[in-house]
Amino acid sequence: MTDCTRTDLPVDAATVLRDDERQRCEVWTRVMGYHRPVASFNVGKKGEHRERCFFREARAVPSLAT
Repeated sequence: MTDCTRTDLPVDAATVLRDDERQRCEVWTRVMGYHRPVASFNVGKKGEHRERCFFREARAVPSLAT
């Protein structure tokens, strides 16, 4: 299992909310070519979604063919 948590973000005391101030966020993802809410997934698919790791691909460098 890969740890994909962000630990490089600063924690600001002014941005901490109490539980009664929070609003549930609906997360959607692309599955088999179309978008679906993660809340509608079965148990196995929810587990697979939790294990996904996001990455940033480096910018391609154009080749200098002569």
